[in-house]
Amino acid sequence: MTPHETIPEACVVLGRFQPVHRGHASLLSSAEEWREKNAPDMPLRIAIGSTNKPQNLSNPWDAEEREKMLKASLRELDFDAEIVGIPDIDDPPRWVTHAEAYHGPPGVLITSDQATADLYASGGWTVEMIDLEDRISLEGWRIRETARMMSTITDEIAILTVLGPTMQASVIETMIEMDAFRRLAFMGEGGEPVG
Repeated sequence: MTPHETIPEACVVLGRFQPVHRGHASLLSSAEEWREKNAPDMPLRIAIGSTNKPQNLSNPWDAEEREKMLKASLRELDFDAEIVGIPDIDDPPRWVTHAEAYHGPPGVLITSDQATADLYASGGWTVEMIDLEDRISLEGWRIRETARMMSTITDEIAILTVLGPTMQASVIETMIEMDAFRRLAFMGEGGEPVG
């Protein structure tokens, strides 16, 4: 028996969600709308990638924290989805087979990323492409850098005001509750030694 035989096929959305932002929320809403219309018997399954990566400025939040962010986002969006984590193997040709052990066998991948779409299509999946929303301001690295600038601010209203255009309020509030911003101030990389 293969690992995914007990996992039913699903409509899968894959991402790192570092952090969950409005672009992700738009993708999830579009995925749920597509699922309800075209595959209502399949669940929506969100796959959190890079669960085994060490924390750094590119991956500051662990899988459990990202799952909490996703649950907050889904509550605000007013629908539910299954959430699973997938460790990276840094081997794109083997990725789909590896990931199927976590998110299930070939179903429908719903994505806005062409490279991921091509990878899954070559793995026998049906792929539905969703248009990106506001790609420039909703790039993960931009949002992480803005969050890092806010990492020493304790005024919750200020944090909500600055990050609100790119992140749902429910996700920001969840991150404040988890104290998930403060660590960014201490994750500096590079620089010259003092002395």
